[in-house]
Amino acid sequence: MERTRKIGNTQKVGILGFDYIEFYVSNALQASHFYRSGFGFELLAASGLETGVRDRTTYVLELADIRLMFTTALSPETAIADHVHLHGDSIKDIAFTVSDAELCFETAMKNGARPVQPPTRAEDEHGYTIKATIGACGDTVHSLVQRESYHGAFLPGYREVSNKIGKRAGDLVAIDHVAISVEKGTLSEWVEFYERALGFRQSHQEAVATDWSAMNSKVVQNSIGNVSLPIIEPAISKRKSQIDEYLSFHRGPGAQHIALLSNDITKTVSVLRANGIEFLTTPNSYYDALSARVGGLDEEMESIRELNILADRETNGYLLQVFTKPLQGRPTVFVEVIQRRGALGFGGGNIKALFEAVEREQAGRGNL
Repeated sequence: MERTRKIGNTQKVGILGFDYIEFYVSNALQASHFYRSGFGFELLAASGLETGVRDRTTYVLELADIRLMFTTALSPETAIADHVHLHGDSIKDIAFTVSDAELCFETAMKNGARPVQPPTRAEDEHGYTIKATIGACGDTVHSLVQRESYHGAFLPGYREVSNKIGKRAGDLVAIDHVAISVEKGTLSEWVEFYERALGFRQSHQEAVATDWSAMNSKVVQNSIGNVSLPIIEPAISKRKSQIDEYLSFHRGPGAQHIALLSNDITKTVSVLRANGIEFLTTPNSYYDALSARVGGLDEEMESIRELNILADRETNGYLLQVFTKPLQGRPTVFVEVIQRRGALGFGGGNIKALFEAVEREQAGRGNL
């Protein structure tokens, strides 16, 4: 789908970026309130009974270029309710903005994708959109949203609303990546799916092991490089890894975490902590060796240590990252905050430290 189509003297690239991330949840009103009060998202649009939708209620949140949707079934006899019953509150749709939804869908179908919704046009007084949806791993889907002819708040069928309640983490600017956990032995299969059906390319590869657990990962990206999907599988180990724990409690593969890009991670994390968001902790020994491992940082080391921020350096620069604890009852979906100082990778040098931090949490839950 990263195939290009010439129109006149220009070329249109297939996948242009992340469009939105949609969660299926048991209570969309309360879930959206949590992300508004905790992360400072603002309510952008909504649909439901008031807009003529009889089977679901959806709230759309926005923060800079980040859009999240929270959808709840209005009756138990629906696929949405079935999804929540099986997976808990979790990510259903990782949607992409595309230049040509019909071409993208057609290309995906020819290359083995599972159709969920064919290209469908929707319109209102603000213009029109074309949207198609394909299946991915487990119950996860990818919607392909063509919206250059639409000028409303979100999509046709949604009413615009506005309501701010939390202190905005104003330095969060975009979705950096979405990590997907898959079953052991299927990593290469899913990398090939994204390459074949969506025209992505593999950009990174990691294999990490601690004393107790292990995982393998590969990253696929679109041709522009602004959509990145790390795909992770558990590897043979002495105990259950965090990937095993996710797969067990999610009841199958799916999106494990969203990484939000920050322009000032220390400021962002300080605001989020003040808003009640809890992060994984890192032992002091990590920071005692940090300067020797990554060299000098522009940020104050005391702030990095106090906020439990991890750092990793590569050829092009370094990155800073930190991970929340799970954001719902099941130990499944969490959020990463990441700041890039020239680095293009995903913190490979920190994955072992992250695993060890998660293992301490797992031990407390009795799941290690």
